[in-house]
Amino acid sequence: MATWLEMAGASKSNSGGVAHVEWKVNVGKSSPDDGLVADEAGVGVAKRMHRQIMHCLVKIGVFFDKAREIAASEPKKVIHCVKVGIALSLVSLLYYMRPLYDGVGGNAMWAVMTVVVALEYSVGATIAKSFNRVGATFLAGSIGLGVHWMANECGHELEPLVLQLSVFIVVATFSRFIPSVKARFDYGAMIFILTFSFVSMSGYRVDKLLDLARNRVSTIAIGTSLCILTSMFLYPVWAGKDLHDLIYQNLEKLADSLDGCVTDYFNGESFDRKLEGYKCVLNSKATEVAKANFARWEPAHGPFKYGHPWKQYLKIGASMRTCAYCIETLRGYISSEVSGMQFLQVPELLKEHMKQICMTLSSSSSKVLRELAITMETMRKSTKTDILVHEMKFAVETFQNVLKDLSNRAVVLVPTTTVSNEENSRNCKPEPEIVPIMKIFPMATMASLLIEIAERVEGIAVQVEEMAAQAQFDNFVVINNNMKKNKGTKPSNHHHHHHVDVTITSFQYRLAL
Repeated sequence: MATWLEMAGASKSNSGGVAHVEWKVNVGKSSPDDGLVADEAGVGVAKRMHRQIMHCLVKIGVFFDKAREIAASEPKKVIHCVKVGIALSLVSLLYYMRPLYDGVGGNAMWAVMTVVVALEYSVGATIAKSFNRVGATFLAGSIGLGVHWMANECGHELEPLVLQLSVFIVVATFSRFIPSVKARFDYGAMIFILTFSFVSMSGYRVDKLLDLARNRVSTIAIGTSLCILTSMFLYPVWAGKDLHDLIYQNLEKLADSLDGCVTDYFNGESFDRKLEGYKCVLNSKATEVAKANFARWEPAHGPFKYGHPWKQYLKIGASMRTCAYCIETLRGYISSEVSGMQFLQVPELLKEHMKQICMTLSSSSSKVLRELAITMETMRKSTKTDILVHEMKFAVETFQNVLKDLSNRAVVLVPTTTVSNEENSRNCKPEPEIVPIMKIFPMATMASLLIEIAERVEGIAVQVEEMAAQAQFDNFVVINNNMKKNKGTKPSNHHHHHHVDVTITSFQYRLAL
């Protein structure tokens, strides 16, 4: 509906000399479509609100679906949430029960805050945080009381200056940046600074400072004790066990990736997620360091005795990453050739000629990795490791000899005949094909990577052997395919016979080449 005002009169002089002004109000005719437009606008707003509500409901549904999937795949996380709820329910009794509340001097909130902060997923992380919190609180409280006494002795005028100077010295410390302190006591250093500042500043206004410090230390001790007991006796999650499982699983992933890369290159098989297992090894450094630091706080549990060499796991992980870098380079090279880069193309005859020796070398390296994974998983020395390492070294030597043969001359290759063409091949010989040296370079690149991987695998074997010596793994000797425990004894003659058989087999393989 359209409306407007129009001034239609003009000033007219009358007998009184007063101007006369007339106003006219024009009201436009209402259109029947105006009501429809208003209704459509209201419907549009309602539809938008309905879409927003449905979008929010869908997001909530997706959230619960992901939570359900995580709970199904990792039930330990659900158990941890239950443990946190139990610990908070127990510590809340300090509030709800009057005698307990009066016993801690009304500072029960510190116990609740301690449970929320200190109760971690693993036992080692919980003990580390609890120890840091209790130790730092006790140390900072003691030093804070000493500084408060010194400030009182200096007189009322100098007391604020002494307190401020002490706080500045403590806060300005660079101890948190020392690597050894930051790795294990970073949380404790932060709590120390917080508690010291709190005690020093409170001492200027609070009369009963000693009671305040004692009540806070007692409530924190109650909270940390509850955290440790809950974490250790209710479905404990050990950081050391997780680190141990991570290491041997990464060894298996390395073996699968190495076998998969070479097999995929020569046989052209479809892509498998196992080929990407080396990426898990490359991305596991931070997890390994964190779990190793927490494992050192844990008491003896299961097969892990007191003083277990947790640092050696980090050395094994570092050796595995050096091998994973080589596998990543090999994977990139294979992907580049498959994608069609001309300068990386290898003649099919040359590839067929090198297929057996390359797969033999990669297979021997992956066998060593799998045997090392079994050694780490069972925590028992294997008599097969030395034999497999010897076979891998022999495969490397054979591979190097073949490469020297290829690099010294142009290669003359004869296509292999199949069973179906066997009769035709008797009458006419296949013509040999000359492969120039430039065509050998891409294959030489792959060969050098395989040889480098074998050397890195040998380095991993050295670190695992050192781990077995430090952790005192049990010895097992293979007799009639049965594992017989033989701790602290020498291997039997069966090991010698098996070594001779392997040597004879390897020698026959050399003659066949």
